[in-house]
Amino acid sequence: MIEPSLVPDSQHRGLVSMLPQPFRDFAMLARFDRPIGWWLLFWPCTWGVLLAGGEDQWRLIIWLLIGSIAMRGAGCVLNDIVDADLDRRVARTAQRPVASGRVSKSAAWTWLFMLCAIGLVVLFQLRPQAQLVALGSVGLVAAYPFMKRITWWPQAWLGMVFTWGALVGWIEIRSDHLEALALLYLGSIVWCIGYDTIYAIQDIEDDAIVGIRSSARRLGARVKGGVGAFYALALALWAMAFWTMRPDWVALVALVPMALHLGFQVTTLDPADGENALARFRSNRDAGLVMALACWVVGNAGVI
Repeated sequence: MIEPSLVPDSQHRGLVSMLPQPFRDFAMLARFDRPIGWWLLFWPCTWGVLLAGGEDQWRLIIWLLIGSIAMRGAGCVLNDIVDADLDRRVARTAQRPVASGRVSKSAAWTWLFMLCAIGLVVLFQLRPQAQLVALGSVGLVAAYPFMKRITWWPQAWLGMVFTWGALVGWIEIRSDHLEALALLYLGSIVWCIGYDTIYAIQDIEDDAIVGIRSSARRLGARVKGGVGAFYALALALWAMAFWTMRPDWVALVALVPMALHLGFQVTTLDPADGENALARFRSNRDAGLVMALACWVVGNAGVI
């Protein structure tokens, strides 16, 4: 039986369960029990900073981490407000705070604005050019909860949203070499499509019943090969980004650990096993760190 304040893929249950009610429900609403989300939002920010040559910008990186935690939480709250009716019909999400009725929609909106206020504080730490880039994601974030209703590829929209930080981090450091930035961002989007397709494997049956669309459902029996293709394309785009910044074979070697990590995910993925898929999805937190180190190597080596 599912505990009323926890969802099946929660992490750090002990910490969350120590919070008194109703704070526990608000923490769950912002997915503080599942830090994987903010890591996946944060890492592209770091990639942009490090590949742009900002290896000494630790204060900026810390602010971006704070912003990632707050804005990922805000995005989850918005998603749960919009999807409350759908969530009630999916086993994995039926016990979420808004769907279950433990948190009212008005209280959820208040919590959403509080999280956005934290994001605003982070925004003011950036230079004007980066502030404008960051604000450019607002429309994408607001539209995301509706994508699963109108397209089979909501993961592509999520990719644009969840990796937008690469643009912000880069523009905070520099405003040139935009071709390298574009390649880094495109590769990050495709990476996100890959890992979120793995995540969507858990919900294929329930999604089919309630009519939710996803890349996992669209790919069907080809889902493993599809994830492999997305990861391969991501690596190719990142390789071009690295080569644009530093046309040297060392730049490409820096991607080998990331290629091995993503290759492991694909070769060991079992689409019939939800726990296996969840573990492969979560491993992208570590993949983000591996990619950050690659960006540091190339960005720290000097640019043209």
